Amino acid sequence: MALRGALAGRKVLVVEDNFLIAEHVRSVLLREGCEVLGPAARVAQALTLVRTAEALDGGLLDINLGEELCFPVAAALAERSVPWVFLTGYDGPAIVPAQFAERPLLPKPLDERRLIEVIKATIENA
Repeated sequence: MALRGALAGRKVLVVEDNFLIAEHVRSVLLREGCEVLGPAARVAQALTLVRTAEALDGGLLDINLGEELCFPVAAALAERSVPWVFLTGYDGPAIVPAQFAERPLLPKPLDERRLIEVIKATIENA
């Protein structure tokens, strides 16, 4: 099943501090017709994007951003009722605070097909 254009017209925030992963995610989303906001490598940068974006359909948040965790960004997205997916290299969801425990979590390394399926479903079911 081809997923080309699965996210056509959607605007998604990417928060990832690893340049290669950020660019990979960005290119996958662009290939699917998505408009990408970011990538943002730090919490402050991501918060600025969340606060200033006129429209935002979803987010992909790396949990560990160097010495920071992405949870302030998750809270800001929740305030705007914008759905998001966590990205992580951790083994399980134990690092995720209870208020965000129901959010989807994608493991790294990322599977492109799964990434598109999960973000699409997350946006559509919000």
